[in-house]
Amino acid sequence: MNSPVTPAREPSRAGLYIHVPFCRSKCRYCDFYSVTSLEPVEQWLLGIGREARYYQDRFDSFDTLYLGGGTPTLLAIHHLKLLLGLLRQYFRFTADAEITVEANPDDITSDLLACLHDLGVNRISLGVQSFDDESLGLLGRRHSGRQAEEAFASIRKSGFNNVGMDLIYGLPGQSETAWLEQLAHAIRLNPEHLSCYQLTLSGETPLGRMLEDRLIQNLEEETERSFFLHTSQFLENQGYTHYEVSNFARRDSLRSRHNCKYWNHTPYLGLGPGAHSFDARERWWNLRSLEAYCRSLADGAPPLAGKEALSEEQLHLETLFLGFRTRDGIPIEELDTGPFAREVRARLVADGLLQLAHGRLSPTPAGMVVADRLPLLFDQ
Repeated sequence: MNSPVTPAREPSRAGLYIHVPFCRSKCRYCDFYSVTSLEPVEQWLLGIGREARYYQDRFDSFDTLYLGGGTPTLLAIHHLKLLLGLLRQYFRFTADAEITVEANPDDITSDLLACLHDLGVNRISLGVQSFDDESLGLLGRRHSGRQAEEAFASIRKSGFNNVGMDLIYGLPGQSETAWLEQLAHAIRLNPEHLSCYQLTLSGETPLGRMLEDRLIQNLEEETERSFFLHTSQFLENQGYTHYEVSNFARRDSLRSRHNCKYWNHTPYLGLGPGAHSFDARERWWNLRSLEAYCRSLADGAPPLAGKEALSEEQLHLETLFLGFRTRDGIPIEELDTGPFAREVRARLVADGLLQLAHGRLSPTPAGMVVADRLPLLFDQ
């Protein structure tokens, strides 16, 4: 294969992401790449093996593995075993590696959970989205609120002690009171981690087209802000740390170590159709077509859709954009020390958007609301 990136070996602490592009049906809000037929699973596995073999000497080792999608738990048990076997054949994982699998509530069975345990999976991210059946119907989810509760209980009973839960807020017609009731419902189950995503609609999805046709409306900006701040306050009061714009953990050791790599600008490798990779100098991404992905690898070529070499200026700006999404923020030395930057920093601290402590500048919850705008204020 022709190299998509500069052939250099990356140090350890990189993360590995596998895109499992199979779903029973497409959710009405989702624009991630997926297919609704399991027929090409064997071809996909063959492609993953070929792509893994290509990168096997590029990265020293991985300390996180994340199976996302799509729906990883839709794979048959023997396919899951084949997948993890392939990855361990071509890559090294640290002894303390965090291994996460995204799961749908309607896929959870005792056999699946036993298989995940046997394969070394130590973290499950459960795609609940809502406990309200009407909301689940609007989103195009296949499970019920009761199934979500039962799935979580089964995961707990099987011995998993690091379980995350995804929830979506800002649904058409949803009140803040109704959303906070959903959060309270989740808290009663006591997950170690919560990801709370505001519903974002793309025109390429059924709900996105409804938005374009003005059949539904997005939240007003002030309503978005109120939802966000009340979510942060509620979960902080319940003992969760709001460590990234959409993410909350019971304690620092229960943060999603894999996703932190994206926000900390740590190298990661993505395998599978539509997957993205970053090696601290370049970014590259794969074809968003399972057929084209497999065909490219069968022909001996990397399945690239594109790549981008990043300048020092781009890397610096990305560090600011990503850092201002997190509670940890950025080291103060990352910012320009000139009078303009000092003036902007002082103003943002005075306005309650940033806080300075221990040599780091980090966003407050109010600052997280406008996290994407903050770096631009320092770049005038």
